[in-house]
Amino acid sequence: MTETKTRARPAAVALTPNAEARIAKLMAEAPEGAIGVRLSTPRRGCSGLAYSVDYVTEEQKFDEKIETPGGVFYIDGASVLYLIGSMMDWVEDDFAAGFVFENPNAKGACGCGESFTV
Repeated sequence: MTETKTRARPAAVALTPNAEARIAKLMAEAPEGAIGVRLSTPRRGCSGLAYSVDYVTEEQKFDEKIETPGGVFYIDGASVLYLIGSMMDWVEDDFAAGFVFENPNAKGACGCGESFTV
């Protein structure tokens, strides 16, 4: 009888230390009942898809689950294919703060950076 070996697959999205720290801060301030934060790509904006990060109150069957030091990060199951190989960072300066995505699947983006096409 041959033995089946499984190996862990890499997460669809890699998180920088800054992104992980931001998730920890969000979870520290999360509303009651939140079990993590979820990244999704709803249809919106002038290019078609946008990045959205929201609190999660229950796991969805096809969500990808990533354990971070500060809390659980979910990726919406329907969005995973648009995000494979992406890097998520948290960037803050004097004028703006937000998650920034380096997505190899994006073929274009709108001028304001709010949405992308695949």
